[in-house]
Amino acid sequence: MGAEEQQQEEGRARPELSARPKPNAMTMAQFISWKTHKDAAASAIKAEASRKRAEDVAAGTVQMNGRELFLHEPWVFDNTHY
Repeated sequence: MGAEEQQQEEGRARPELSARPKPNAMTMAQFISWKTHKDAAASAIKAEASRKRAEDVAAGTVQMNGRELFLHEPWVFDNTHY
């Protein structure tokens, strides 16, 4: 109870701090614009990495994972012989 009373007293003692606008405040429009650009940049980087990986797999310079092997050489997973 003592901590709650102390917080309430501090809040009443300095009301001008909450009324003063923050100098670095960001509007919702600014945030949405920033977030859109950030997401677009991340998406572009991810697409470029994916494209490069696909080229490397096609060239045989990197080892394929199971999904890539199944997509490129599905005959490996054919169990009709057994």
